[in-house]
Amino acid sequence: MTNRELFLRHLGQTSEAPLCLNIVKAEGSLMWDADGKEYIDLIGGISVCNVGHRHPKVLEAINQQLQKYLHIMVYGELVENPQVAYAHALTKQLPSNLNSVFFTSGGSEATEGAMKLAKRYTGRTEIISFKNSYHGSTQGALSIMGSEYWQQAYRPLLPGIRQFDFNGEEALDAINEQTACVIMETIQAEAGVVKPKQEWITAVRRRCSETGALMVLDEIQCGFGRNGSLWAFEQFGIVPDILLLGKALGGGMPLGAFVSNRDIMNSLTHNPVLGHINTFGGHPVSCAAGLAALETLLREKLIEEVKAKAELFVTHLQHPKIQHISTAGLMMAVQFPDFAFNKQLIDRLIEKSVFTDWFLFSPNSFRIVPPLNIPDELILRACATVNEVLDELI
Repeated sequence: MTNRELFLRHLGQTSEAPLCLNIVKAEGSLMWDADGKEYIDLIGGISVCNVGHRHPKVLEAINQQLQKYLHIMVYGELVENPQVAYAHALTKQLPSNLNSVFFTSGGSEATEGAMKLAKRYTGRTEIISFKNSYHGSTQGALSIMGSEYWQQAYRPLLPGIRQFDFNGEEALDAINEQTACVIMETIQAEAGVVKPKQEWITAVRRRCSETGALMVLDEIQCGFGRNGSLWAFEQFGIVPDILLLGKALGGGMPLGAFVSNRDIMNSLTHNPVLGHINTFGGHPVSCAAGLAALETLLREKLIEEVKAKAELFVTHLQHPKIQHISTAGLMMAVQFPDFAFNKQLIDRLIEKSVFTDWFLFSPNSFRIVPPLNIPDELILRACATVNEVLDELI
């Protein structure tokens, strides 16, 4: 049997029509399939590979850790140097109140941990989230996801969840002394790259402070320079009580985290003890890789190039069939009239060696979230291919 046949037979599937590309190698901003065909990667693992696929410094850090140990004990019991070093490095790049890192296996678990932490610390049960938001696919994260389409098959979900329009005034009135936390993406990704209005997100922060609710910002997709600053919340002059991290956090290895103040985080240590635990959170190889990726991001000043590279995309994606381009640095949504047209375009782009996909809550838009160090030459090639395919499509 071919690998494709084995893939379809033995791996749990997430759709009835998977792409089935057999990728055998990835380097920088390029991927190659089993036939040797090269693809320009405009997805970057969906904001995972911010320093590119297999950056030499990341590989070096992984190899060094492999010589020491892999998994040795459940998270949080032993002093594991890669965890300590990475947590220290992260907190040095964060506001002083975000000084305690709880590593998880991925972004969904970071969401789950933050929800538990907010309930435990405040003693409250109500959570406010927003429509067209995505925070993961586990039961708790699904409960705060802002789309009935994705939720309806799995009800009943968690009680006490109230959902409102992103940027809507109604949410401000709903934040009160029963609210454990308000959780939102700093910039909504799967909605098609939607930014908060400055006055609105400032008001959310103010209402949380007034009522004692915790503000939880999900930067699993938009963190680590994706939007042109290390953390997206820096652009809005606010600081969350809990920050969610994932995707690029591991430099290509699986890793997530929720970050808060030590006083808040310590509420998970008693009544009950082991308030949140996991086995593989903060895996030493993942932490070593993530630290190397963060150091690379800063040392190579990749964030400083984000604005110019984003402008290069926008400048060269000029076609009458493009309705709109939503941008937040190198997180971009290129919008068309409907999903059918967009899907036809995506399929044709993949045939012509440009790898992209669509957004969960904006299926009429295709995604541009490449490695932050994508060469300008590849940006120009990708844009030329997009324009060429658009000329072909009716």
